[in-house]
Amino acid sequence: MTSLDDASATPNAWFKLDRGVLTLGGLWTIQQSARLDDQLRAFQPPPIPEGGSGTIEIDASKIERLDSAGAWLLLRTRRVLEAGGRSVSRFTLPELYQPLLENIEQGKGPLEEPPQRGGLNSRLERIGRATVHAGQQGYRMLGYLGRVTVEGIEALASPRNNALPIVGLLAFLIGVVLAYQGADQLKRFGAEIFTINLLGVGILREIGGLITAIIVAGRSGSAFTAQIGTMRVNEEIDAMQTIGLNTVDVLVLPRIIGLVIALPLLTFYSDIMGLIGGAVMCYFQLGITIPVFMRQLNDAISVNTFMVGLIKAPVFALVISLVGCYEGFQVERNAASVGLLTTRSVVEGVFLVIVLDAAFSVMFSVLGI
Repeated sequence: MTSLDDASATPNAWFKLDRGVLTLGGLWTIQQSARLDDQLRAFQPPPIPEGGSGTIEIDASKIERLDSAGAWLLLRTRRVLEAGGRSVSRFTLPELYQPLLENIEQGKGPLEEPPQRGGLNSRLERIGRATVHAGQQGYRMLGYLGRVTVEGIEALASPRNNALPIVGLLAFLIGVVLAYQGADQLKRFGAEIFTINLLGVGILREIGGLITAIIVAGRSGSAFTAQIGTMRVNEEIDAMQTIGLNTVDVLVLPRIIGLVIALPLLTFYSDIMGLIGGAVMCYFQLGITIPVFMRQLNDAISVNTFMVGLIKAPVFALVISLVGCYEGFQVERNAASVGLLTTRSVVEGVFLVIVLDAAFSVMFSVLGI
C-alpha cells in the first residue's frame, strides 16, 4: 500500500493507493490545496509490472467536501496518471460534486493552479498583480476622460446635434421679418424709431419664448416619445420593472429636469438672436445705427419685459417633456405605434404651448404686468 498520509491520523484531506485503487477522502478544499498539491506532486505510483495492464481506479467517494481548488487537483491527478501510462478504469465521486467537476473539466471553472498561501513570492505576486491592475484602470480612465473631452470640444465647435443652430437661425429671421414689417407700417406716420420698441417688447415678451418652445416640442418632445416608445417595443421597460427600477425616476424625471433647465437658456439665446436680426434690418432698412438702436431699446423695455418671457419657459418645458414621456409610455408593441405616437406628441405639445402662452398673456394683462 502506498500512502502519503496516515489514515489513522484522520487528516483534513488524504489519499492512498492500495492494490490499484487510489482512494481519496476528507476535505478537498482551498484551505488544504497547498498541502495536497505538494503531496500529490511528490506522489509516485509503483511502476507497471511487466505484462500488467496498468489500470487504476480512483475512488473519491469518501470526500466530504469539495471546492474548485480540490476539483482541479483531482483532475490534474487523473491526467498525471494517464500521462504516466496508467488507464483510469473508474472514477467514483459523490453525485453532489459531479457538476462541479464537469464544469471545471469543460473549461467553465478555474483551471489555473490553486492559490498558494503565504510565502514571500505569493505576497510579491499579489502586489504585482494589484499594481498592474491599478495602472491599467488608471490608463483606461484617463483614456475615457480624453474621449469625453474631445467629443465635448467637437460638440461645441460643431453644434450640429443640438438645438442652437436652428433656434438661432429662426429667431434671427423672425427679428428681420418683424423689423421689416413694423418699419413698413410705422414709417407712414413718421414713427420708424418705434420699430425698436415693437421688436423689444414683441420678441422678449412673446415671440422669442414661443418660437423656442415650438421648436423644442418638435425636436425634443418627439425624441422623448420615440426613445421611450422604442424601449417599450424592445421590452426594455419591462426588464427595468422586473429588476425593480422605477421607470419614472430613471426615464421621466431626468428628461423633465433637463428640459426645464435648458429651455430658459434657449429662450434667452433666442431673444438675443431675434434682437440682433431686428438690429441688422433696422440698420439697412432705416439707417438706425447700433448705438441708437441700443439707446432706444433701453428706453422701450424693462427687466419685467424680459422676465415675463423668461418665466414662461420652465412651464413650457414641463408641459413638453410630460407630453413626450407620456405618449412614449402609451406606445404599443409594434413599430407603427412609435411613429403614430411621436406625431401625436408633437401636435399635443405645440397645441398646449400655444394655449398656455395665450393664458399667460391674458393673466399678465389682467395683473397689469
